[in-house]
Amino acid sequence: MSDITLNKEENKMGVMPVNRLLVTMALPMVISMLVQALYNVVDSIFVAMISENALTAVSLAFPIQNLLIAVGSGVGVGINALLSRALGQKDQPKVNKVAMQGVFLIALCYLVFLIFSFTGTGLFMRAQTDIAEILDYGEIYLRICCAASFGLFFQFTFERLLQSTGRTFYTMITQGTGAVINIILDPILIFGLLGMPKMGVAGAALATVIGQIAAACLALLFNFKKNHDITLKFSNIRPDRRILLSILYIGIPSILMMAISSIMTFGLNKILIAFSSTAVAVFGVYFKLQSFIFMPIFGLNNGMVPIVAYNYGAGKEKRIHRTIRYAACYAIGIMCLGVILFQAIPGPLLQLFSASDNMLSMGVPALRIISVHFVLAGFSIIASSVCQALGTSVYSLIISLIRQLIVLLPAAYLLSLTGNVNAVWWAFPIAELVAVVLCAIFLKKTLKQVKRTLQSSEV
Repeated sequence: MSDITLNKEENKMGVMPVNRLLVTMALPMVISMLVQALYNVVDSIFVAMISENALTAVSLAFPIQNLLIAVGSGVGVGINALLSRALGQKDQPKVNKVAMQGVFLIALCYLVFLIFSFTGTGLFMRAQTDIAEILDYGEIYLRICCAASFGLFFQFTFERLLQSTGRTFYTMITQGTGAVINIILDPILIFGLLGMPKMGVAGAALATVIGQIAAACLALLFNFKKNHDITLKFSNIRPDRRILLSILYIGIPSILMMAISSIMTFGLNKILIAFSSTAVAVFGVYFKLQSFIFMPIFGLNNGMVPIVAYNYGAGKEKRIHRTIRYAACYAIGIMCLGVILFQAIPGPLLQLFSASDNMLSMGVPALRIISVHFVLAGFSIIASSVCQALGTSVYSLIISLIRQLIVLLPAAYLLSLTGNVNAVWWAFPIAELVAVVLCAIFLKKTLKQVKRTLQSSEV
């Protein structure tokens, strides 16, 4: 039965028309990512109802939250690419081993953040501000998110196992379920509805982790019940140095790329808070709003990566190229819609977060300026993910490093010296212009390398 299912998946990934395959694989992920984005926005909308300081605290906590996502997502990318490649090569024992080694690795990652939750959250918040209320809000929020991050980590891992075998519909269900639970619990726990105690910012954090734990449990259940291409055996969890290093080799660049994003956010928060705490809140709101535009592209990526990796393992170069072209077109199209939205109605978008007049006067130009770079970012995201899927993750790391630390942060600092906060936002388009040029160069080099590898294997 397992072999029959495997062959069906091979035919789907290696034979189905590329556009239809990409839509089939990516659409459930795009929908689930949109639900995830909705949860991110709703979460902050409720926090903003507490006070602007509460919203600022959550914004200052974002770099650590982003780091949690970076580790979970990065390890997931490694599992996804390695497992999909093994499926393409028809190596079933390796498929099963990779799956459990991924579970082992992500458990180690959780232990690191569990320790941080008790030792580092206060230090992190105090490094950014000395406003007592913001410190209190931020520390409790971070402590809960980190201490219970096993839900986030195992959700990522078990969802990647489903994605790697083409079962993206089930990941849509798991992510959607987690997000809906979070949205329902947010007002209940924050404001003390239905007999629950009023928990404020702590309630927002608790709602988040409960949703993640529920999604992780559901994803595990789907792997046992619906994923016949992978057999999860506890005997395969014994550490295998070769597989663990392979997962890390592919995943670490992705982790570092998002970790770089955390450093950039931390640095930019430091620059902005010199203007006012409202500037930090505006930046935090921007990140929540832009997730509606970027999250669908990440969903598109999640559908694209296993297709590219599978066909690389199967030696089908033309299908790799077609997948990239379609993915790039869809990504750029989504980003065009994002630009229109941010340019047309920035005020109403900000008012979702109980924006004051001061926040509106600062936020409207911010959204319009930053969104200028969206279209370029659409191509950059796809190109970077292709490099990861094809084993040249270091290129993606270099691009992220140059974009966010070498260009964006210094540009933001220099522009802040003008004394005009609106000038700081231009750092985003400047950095993306540099990044898109590098992406085009590295993507071309990667595809040439793939061509040589596949030609030599045929000989």
